[in-house]
Amino acid sequence: MKGIIGKKIGMTSVFDPSGKQIACTIIEAGPNVVTQVKTTDSDGYKALQLAFGEKKEKNTTKAELNHFAKAQTSPKHFVKEFRDYSLEKQLGESITVDIFTEGEKVSVVGTTKGKGFQGVVKRHGFSGVGEATHGQHDRSRAPGSVGGSSYPARVFKGMRMAGRMGGDRVMLKGLKVVKIFADKNYILISGAVPGHNGSIVLIQK
Repeated sequence: MKGIIGKKIGMTSVFDPSGKQIACTIIEAGPNVVTQVKTTDSDGYKALQLAFGEKKEKNTTKAELNHFAKAQTSPKHFVKEFRDYSLEKQLGESITVDIFTEGEKVSVVGTTKGKGFQGVVKRHGFSGVGEATHGQHDRSRAPGSVGGSSYPARVFKGMRMAGRMGGDRVMLKGLKVVKIFADKNYILISGAVPGHNGSIVLIQK
């Protein structure tokens, strides 16, 4: 596999050669620095540890400072390990958006926007109890019955009810790389990418 750490910038749209408008997410991907190379002999598996985003030295622990110093790089804010990395890289080398090509299909991992405590209509798509007549004045967005009375005398696990919504770690697969701006470290990916603007995402294949 191959991958890179990036930051979601926002959304835009581009036109393909046929004139079709494509909605895209702009991601500032890299440059990432290789801060550790794990091998089967030393660690039991192969992996590359990548770092992204500048971090103030005063906010970095001594252990982290020594770790980044081995790679001869400044302190970084985000560190992520990619197992079985297909590209051969050495400690301290940089990885940029050039590892991907336009038209390639990738997967993007991110954390969705948090929506707070939501009801069943917004959280699960319930239509509500419905009927506005017969004296029902406050049931339009209610969940309805959630369980039996004397039997089973409990609510089954997994019942769809109101609760915290969003803030989940998700992966979107099969997204297309529309365009790459290597000079600005930008990569345009078709469709929406989870997370708010400025959030960290992982692009991998």
